[in-house]
Amino acid sequence: MKIKKIKKTSGLYALKYIKPNIIIGIGSGSTSNYFINYIYMFRNMIKAAVSSSKKSTSKLKKLNIPIFNLNMIKYVDLYIDSADEVNKKMQMIKGGGGALTKEKIISINSKRFLCILDFKKKVNILGNFPLPIEIIPFSKSFIKNKIIEIGGIPKYRKNIITENGNIIIDIYNLRIKNPIKFKKKIYSLPGIVTIGLFLKKKSNINILSFKKKIKIIN
Repeated sequence: MKIKKIKKTSGLYALKYIKPNIIIGIGSGSTSNYFINYIYMFRNMIKAAVSSSKKSTSKLKKLNIPIFNLNMIKYVDLYIDSADEVNKKMQMIKGGGGALTKEKIISINSKRFLCILDFKKKVNILGNFPLPIEIIPFSKSFIKNKIIEIGGIPKYRKNIITENGNIIIDIYNLRIKNPIKFKKKIYSLPGIVTIGLFLKKKSNINILSFKKKIKIIN
């Protein structure tokens, strides 16, 4: 089974968590897009959606699903998203699509976080996938120098301005054995808006898809 088909299968399976009058949060990326493509069958059950990106918002509007600003509500019932890497503790690297700040805010403000993963995203140590960080443009040179000092290789993501008006640097050459400690070290640098380590709000439902089966990890 090809990865594309695996992602579609995972997206379909995630529909079982849609309940009447639910407010859903939607992430960004290819797996989330597959999920959005399928929820038209359940759109009458969805009260509203909170989206992490303009692209996801546009797709949801085409399905006539009302879009809420997070400031309009107290919480999201269910946040659905994927990840770029995940370890055995379900600690994640996210942000490959550039929407990491909004994704983190929505996930923390959700009752449940459903993460849809294909088997290739599972790793023992985080860092093979470059770690995205969103920073204010003024701090670009300073942050890049500090990343080099700790052994990372920073690469500015060209021609990308986030929806928050910031830029993204991807950090290569990392082996993040202690994600909590590493996160604290990076966040100590002024100019950091968000880093793509999702640790505080772990997903409590994980749909992990393999070549011939679906595995649920709670």
